[in-house]
Amino acid sequence: MSEFLICNADTILTMDDERREPEQADLLIRDGQIAEIGHGLETTGEVHDATGCVVTPGLVNTHHHLYQTLTRAVPGCQDALLFGWLKTLYPIWARFGPEEMFTSAQIGLAELALSGCSLSSDHLYLYPNGSRLDDTIVAAAEVGIRFHPTRGAMSIGESGGGLPPDDLVEPESVILEDMIRVVDAFHDPMEGAMCRVGLAPCSPFSVSQELMQDTALLARDKGVMLHTHLAENDEDIAYSQAQFGCRPGQYAENLGWTGPDVWHAHCVKLNSVEIDLFSRTGTGVAHCPCSNCRLGSGIAPVRKMRDQGVSVGLGADGSASNDNGNLMLEARQAMLLQRVVNGADAMSSREALEIATRGGADVLNRPDCGRLMPGKRADIAVWDTRSIESAGSWDPAALLLSGPMRVKHLFVEGRQVVRGGHVTTIDLPTAIERQNQLARALRN
Repeated sequence: MSEFLICNADTILTMDDERREPEQADLLIRDGQIAEIGHGLETTGEVHDATGCVVTPGLVNTHHHLYQTLTRAVPGCQDALLFGWLKTLYPIWARFGPEEMFTSAQIGLAELALSGCSLSSDHLYLYPNGSRLDDTIVAAAEVGIRFHPTRGAMSIGESGGGLPPDDLVEPESVILEDMIRVVDAFHDPMEGAMCRVGLAPCSPFSVSQELMQDTALLARDKGVMLHTHLAENDEDIAYSQAQFGCRPGQYAENLGWTGPDVWHAHCVKLNSVEIDLFSRTGTGVAHCPCSNCRLGSGIAPVRKMRDQGVSVGLGADGSASNDNGNLMLEARQAMLLQRVVNGADAMSSREALEIATRGGADVLNRPDCGRLMPGKRADIAVWDTRSIESAGSWDPAALLLSGPMRVKHLFVEGRQVVRGGHVTTIDLPTAIERQNQLARALRN
């Protein structure tokens, strides 16, 4: 039996069913789970003093493209809209191989961990030069954060009227065969799983209707989740109406892509009918505020979604459309954007943080994560509010208004991944240098 104690936390934002916030409180962790939250707790194991700190659940990232950490701030697409941005980057990504996939995932996940993220999804939809989903899964295991990779796909290239170049698409029979392989090899349906696998054709403009339907049937046969991009910007809406004769929400419903086992990325342009559809069917949304700003896509109607009961989590999205992988910054941006649209009282710091923790866990069907309660997984972020960002704050627990954006300690399944603001599980300076070497090679 392994056990340790986090003690004397100034505030614990539990995100439990009552949203309790005990002060000067302790958390007892045993065998990867939270055993008890209270005062004056004791242990025979290691003790971590959280004096001057706020403790939250580990943050949950519901949408990412980890391979893109190798293509941040590419000059040719710094100021491009979505489709032009993709056209610039596809030829660069076509040069990737297994090492690029592994190293970019390692760096991206370490960056997320430093922002307090304990559970991340990933949407990998291109597999050039022998790359496999396995490359990212190995990286996640080394970094030590909980992982929900999705086997993405593109099957319609330029010659078939699609957006990606032909050398980045795969035959649909190959795609389905590999989807079966990765689910059978890596998906763990058990509570406390460190790796679950989803199936995720890239988007309605890069795969066929048949692949979307076949993937939905396969996912439900295997008991795994479905994920794709949807209603990201005005171009997305126009494409759907021109090609399919309907809006994206209707298209998704027609193909069996709604339900509690489905979550869609972005959903910036959902209208009231589509929001109602998502609410009725339990379909989840990954809100990616910084990426939506970066690409000029718009502001997702998150306030309306949540008011109508849609399950919403946060996504950092790929670092080629965000250039950053900090989930605390995403939470702050989500809060501010809803205030821009709906007024200063539209979203509080605590609600935005709830979306980043419990909300994301619920989107990924992980009720064992995202909240600090006895019996839940010991995914815990400790934030030092004695830092300059919190100096003078009357409410240090309002982290997104005035608080640190990097975590002091991060525990995942009770194992320490970040200690004193440093990743403990990998040699990060060496990984960064290798990442920079690979980026320089891609530029040449």
